[in-house]
Amino acid sequence: PNGAAKTTFVNLLTGVLPPSSGQVLLLGEDVTGLRPEARVRRGLVRTFQINQLFGELTPLETLCLAVGERLGQGRDWRRGAGTRGAVANEVMGVAERFRLADVLERRTDTLPYGKQRLLEIAAAFACAPKVLLLDEPAAGVPEAERHDILQAIAALPEEVAVLLIEHDMDLVFSFARRISVLVDGALLAEGAPDAIAADPRVRAVYLGESRDG
Repeated sequence: PNGAAKTTFVNLLTGVLPPSSGQVLLLGEDVTGLRPEARVRRGLVRTFQINQLFGELTPLETLCLAVGERLGQGRDWRRGAGTRGAVANEVMGVAERFRLADVLERRTDTLPYGKQRLLEIAAAFACAPKVLLLDEPAAGVPEAERHDILQAIAALPEEVAVLLIEHDMDLVFSFARRISVLVDGALLAEGAPDAIAADPRVRAVYLGESRDG
């Protein structure tokens, strides 16, 4: 439910909020003291519940910016698609993976909302994440456009660990290999999907069933 601390948890992992205790470890490295952008460079990348996109840019420019920044060419990112073969090839590959090739030259703020959500995931993927944090990626997307988003998530490479923040239980159980259940800012249960689905505490809180069955 809203208020369970799902987004707060992501904000703690990514450095938007400082933790009051504990550590954030990424592949064994303590990144607790690093700024958000430094965590991105180490492979900890996120999307947001509400898109954080540059509406006046095109998807082509957005992806060039993401790839160029990762390659240390952020100051000259506008030249990436036109004159740098490696950047252009990577951008086109990402665009095709996320079904954005047909809208690359359109202003982002004119795109259907589903395409904007795909673009934000694509820009995050262009940062070469080791861990990709997706905060309700299909939230607010019309049902007709959800399929492309869910298909894109399902097709992410195996080497990219995905943390999906979501309260649509059908979506969660269709993707998750391991589920952590948050309630009122605390961890209620954690385990494999089958175990979580059978947990009476989870069924009471999230699936709308009484503890008596």
